[in-house]
Amino acid sequence: MTSLETYFENSQPLDQYIEVMTKNKENVLSIYNSFSLPSSDDRIEKIKSLNYSKVLVITEDWCGDAMMNLPILKHISEALNLEVRVFHRDENTNLIDQYLTNGTARSIPIFVFLNDDFEQETVWGPRARQVQHFVEETRSNVPSKDDPTFEDKSAEAHAVMTNRYKTDSQLWNYVYDSILDKLIIK
Repeated sequence: MTSLETYFENSQPLDQYIEVMTKNKENVLSIYNSFSLPSSDDRIEKIKSLNYSKVLVITEDWCGDAMMNLPILKHISEALNLEVRVFHRDENTNLIDQYLTNGTARSIPIFVFLNDDFEQETVWGPRARQVQHFVEETRSNVPSKDDPTFEDKSAEAHAVMTNRYKTDSQLWNYVYDSILDKLIIK
């Protein structure tokens, strides 16, 4: 099995990943520029004293959740001085298969927080709990796949979620709080 160190070393630095994005780059940058960390958050100082130094992100450019979560992680990593690298999920599914959501889904993004020795300290993703509730509520009106309206209703739900992800600062704050809480609690 490939080590987390090898995956990390063979992944793109976050800024380089964002620079070459083709699908969600503008939205990632827009969220990054619109979101800012709270001016004082005691959790940041507490986390600085913990054993985190790196984040291995498993994602893909087309992912709406990543579009919203990556800019928040970028702010957090800058505040904590964490090195962030991005691994493309679909290039080698062996890594994501270690982090399946509900034991079955290759959901992204997944943020693997590592220490100096490339050992996993904690894992976050793919969504904050409140964002998951929003997604479930938005998808609740989508019929089963065999329904003739499935494609249209699914596209409508996706558009609603994407628009909220791009503009709703409350969702961004949920992501921020969820990541920090995970880093403190492990």
